[in-house]
Amino acid sequence: MKAPLIKSFGFSRTLLAATTALGLFAANAQAADDTIKVGVLHSLSGTMAISETTLKDTVLMMIDEQNKKGGVLGKKLEAVVVDPASNWPLFAEKAAELLEKDKVSVVFGCWTSVSRKSVLPVFEKDNGLLFYPVQYEGEESSKNVFYTGAAPNQQAIPAVDYLMKDLKVKRWVLEGTDYVYPRTTNKILEAYLKAKGVAASDILINYTPFGFSDWQSEVSKIKAFGSAGKKTAVVSTINGDANVPFYKELGNEKISAEDIPVVAFSVGEEELSGVDTKPLLGHLAAWNYFESIKSPANSEFIKTWHTFIKNDKRTTNDPMEATYIGFNLWVKAVKKAGTTDTTKVIATLPGLETANLTGGSAKVLPNHHITKPVYIGEIRDDGQFDIVWQTKAEVAGDAWSDYLPGSKDLEADWVTLKCGNYNTKTKKCVGQTN
Repeated sequence: MKAPLIKSFGFSRTLLAATTALGLFAANAQAADDTIKVGVLHSLSGTMAISETTLKDTVLMMIDEQNKKGGVLGKKLEAVVVDPASNWPLFAEKAAELLEKDKVSVVFGCWTSVSRKSVLPVFEKDNGLLFYPVQYEGEESSKNVFYTGAAPNQQAIPAVDYLMKDLKVKRWVLEGTDYVYPRTTNKILEAYLKAKGVAASDILINYTPFGFSDWQSEVSKIKAFGSAGKKTAVVSTINGDANVPFYKELGNEKISAEDIPVVAFSVGEEELSGVDTKPLLGHLAAWNYFESIKSPANSEFIKTWHTFIKNDKRTTNDPMEATYIGFNLWVKAVKKAGTTDTTKVIATLPGLETANLTGGSAKVLPNHHITKPVYIGEIRDDGQFDIVWQTKAEVAGDAWSDYLPGSKDLEADWVTLKCGNYNTKTKKCVGQTN
């Protein structure tokens, strides 16, 4: 009789263990069902960490604030943070991990265009949803991406117009980091300048690698190019931590804003926090937001940021505002759609509008870009900017440039045409369709 008793006891223990495991699994599954996972895909190490870490913190702050309001659709938001480490192929791997393993409902991430290009096939294959919060070169419109940073017509073109009309610039240095965004933006700017009558001999284009630090010879070339008797300016698409030694070398060479003004598209308050700005007074940046802009929404955002980050000296910047806009648009779309289903949320987003931080609003366009104001700011000695020029109203973002032969006939429209690159001459969609 003992053997059956022992066997029965063993079976009972096994059954109990299995039942407990199933109970834990069910509890974990229930817990997972009670949250909406939000992916955060920003470099927390490597050359781009100087810029991207702040955006990770911004998403975490937005999630925290939304959860205080009760979450979304009755569920709390749960951040899933990964570090692609300024490694462009790793961005694609981490994106796949977020979408396929972690099953996130949305991703906020990327800074450089090369990182965005790396993840794009993943989001399109897995039907993921990416909010991209940084100024970029345009020439793209994906069904699965919403571009809340500036397109060239919302930053680069207005900046050149300002330099040309207000500062009477005649000679141009297009200085950039060697990757997609600077090369394409400069291709657009070169075509634009030539269309405005600027001679090829009055345009100098140069590229340096990510993390470049030996700026002495490059800045000397800029100084020499600017000594030809014509008013010269530098249009900078230098990205990441290479900006710190670049601006230091400008100071060492005593290149003032009066001599050769520099207008930057990738330098904001965060990057200037590590630089002695006194020699840089008057140099410029073109953005769609500056921390120094006075508005009730901006004051509240800065206060919330300082409370969350526990540091009153931490600055805010343009890509943070673009993240704020994107996050709020996603929340609105999910609430309106009544679901986090990607296809339904993507279909709901065009036409939605949310407040920006500068006193206006951002509206999602059929091309998955948004409306944005444009500001030009002068660097102050405290690392902030004085606004010297701004558009009268928000500017609608163009996906395709009017100045490049291969782009001027293309149109992006995911609502009516259901295409990101519709050729208006051939009447055909030549890429991804909805």
